[in-house]
Amino acid sequence: MKDTISINSNNYEKKSVGPNCVLIKSLNPQQDDFAAEISFGLTRKKKFIPSKYFYDANGSRLFEEICDLDEYYLTKKELEILSAIKSEMPKYFSQHGSVVELGSGSSIKTRHLFESLLENHSHVKYYPIDISDIVQESSERLQDEFTNLHITGIIDQYEAGLQLLKNLDDKKIIVFFGSSFGNFDHIAGLKFLNSIRNCMKKDDLFLLGIDLVKDVQVLEKAYDDSKGVTKNFNLNLLARINAELGGNFNLEKFEHRAFFNAQENRIEMHLESKIQQQVYLEGVDLQIKLEKGESIRTEYSYKYTLRQIKNIASKSGFKINKIWQDEQKYFALVLFSTR
Repeated sequence: MKDTISINSNNYEKKSVGPNCVLIKSLNPQQDDFAAEISFGLTRKKKFIPSKYFYDANGSRLFEEICDLDEYYLTKKELEILSAIKSEMPKYFSQHGSVVELGSGSSIKTRHLFESLLENHSHVKYYPIDISDIVQESSERLQDEFTNLHITGIIDQYEAGLQLLKNLDDKKIIVFFGSSFGNFDHIAGLKFLNSIRNCMKKDDLFLLGIDLVKDVQVLEKAYDDSKGVTKNFNLNLLARINAELGGNFNLEKFEHRAFFNAQENRIEMHLESKIQQQVYLEGVDLQIKLEKGESIRTEYSYKYTLRQIKNIASKSGFKINKIWQDEQKYFALVLFSTR
């Protein structure tokens, strides 16, 4: 059964998909945002496409493939940390009965948290927030695994989803696994952390995944794998623009580029034009000219030192309760609380 509800002046479709599972999907049009942001980015002197648009259905599937690649250490290292700290979790999380996950995807990593929380609670409330419909698929799988998990999945932007949950009665843990925080530049990153903090009450916690500065070869291989999956993931952005905005990008005329910018401590991903060419987007009546060798930037992924992590925590008004790292110190999970 489906109902239409209005929350904070936004419209949502609410439906039950299981005995303890409800989905709330935004009905607010996002196509205009996509069209406007793509048009803006492709008409700049230095062209770019916002990395948040990687994750249509095909992009999400390709990213799942990336996570399984040998070169892509990030997922493996984060899971290594979660497995290693499982016995520590009750010390920090025993009083918390609600989990809010941003960019939940398949929720693989969150399982470690559920197992720990369910040792101290008869049931746990889980609120996955993602812009992709993968929320429904992963929620249904979790229902089969954890019968004491009460799920309210939210298909919407992070900011809107967090506003829906701002006044939860339970003590909550907000989790943002993976390295998506690195997609923000330093100003946007601080703005994001402030928005998280503004949604937290006194006893709430925030668990954040952060990729660390390391050997350049290790970094670059993670974003330019030998099987070409990341290349396809990057090119899929152009395929999405073709499908949704009536574009005529020829994917074979673009090269995937990924490199570490040591001055800025970030990986950069680009799509480089192999030839001089023109592309037309019928849906927005936009003609784009690209020179040979000109690139469209598709991602920044900033890497951090421990000193930088402590600095951003201080600037955003957070207290760091704990920093966990894998054995090679490639990746960190950082637990924040409000001061």
